[in-house]
Amino acid sequence: MTPARDPVSPPVALAIAGSDAGGGAGIQADLKAMTAHGVFGASVVTATTAQNTRGVRDVHAVPSAHVASQCDAVFDDFDVGAVKTGMLATAETVETVTGVVEGVEAPLVVDPVMVAASGDRLLSPDAEAAYEELIGAATLVTPNADEAEVLVDAPVETPTDAERAGRELVATGADAALVKGGHIGDGARVTDTLVIGPDGGGDGTVDPDSTTARRFENPRVATDATHGSGCALSSAIAARLARGEPLTTAVADAVDGMDAAIRRGYDVGTGPGAVNPTAFDGGS
Repeated sequence: MTPARDPVSPPVALAIAGSDAGGGAGIQADLKAMTAHGVFGASVVTATTAQNTRGVRDVHAVPSAHVASQCDAVFDDFDVGAVKTGMLATAETVETVTGVVEGVEAPLVVDPVMVAASGDRLLSPDAEAAYEELIGAATLVTPNADEAEVLVDAPVETPTDAERAGRELVATGADAALVKGGHIGDGARVTDTLVIGPDGGGDGTVDPDSTTARRFENPRVATDATHGSGCALSSAIAARLARGEPLTTAVADAVDGMDAAIRRGYDVGTGPGAVNPTAFDGGS
């Protein structure tokens, strides 16, 4: 007797990012995090990278026309509930992706990947300026401290600096900004700072002194195995938004889930290792 099908219809999220040959970050981490949250992950590859747990050896950008074609194929067939962008590699690709997502009504999470955890540069210098318009279209932008410094052209060394940077990013058009605290200080706790503007649930003005700010504090895990942490976190937030969760709830629960992802990280390769996106307690 032939077994009957018992299909499921999960929400769909799209990751637009680079591929990590080592499997710890990029599209690979994105899809693991989305699956952990009961979300079907579609993917558009913007670049391939020759990297592993020790660092990046080479980056090969996918032609922007093919990036656009991949996006068209996904949106033509799937009801996409959220979009997450990661490594975009070139100014032309940033501009192409911006043009694509501006016509999409789904929430957009922009992770402005510029530098890998190993310190390797993943974005061409001329692409940094091209990010302004994409960030302006974002539901949420999720820079780490180093990336926030580039985006606002000011030091981000303390939680106060992070809040100031977040307010500036919201003032430029993003609905909200999450400035990740993993690169801030070396204390016993990590402070991630969320700044929410009026379109993200703030108090109705983009005035830097009137946006809403919230800090999330968690114990710092004593490890340098954080490869893929930014990718996993932004994808976890996008997955939760695809499930229909409010922005603040999606961010708070995803940030909490990162503790498990880091504590239960993958001890693979001869480098520091990678976070474990499947450890997120996302439900379905």
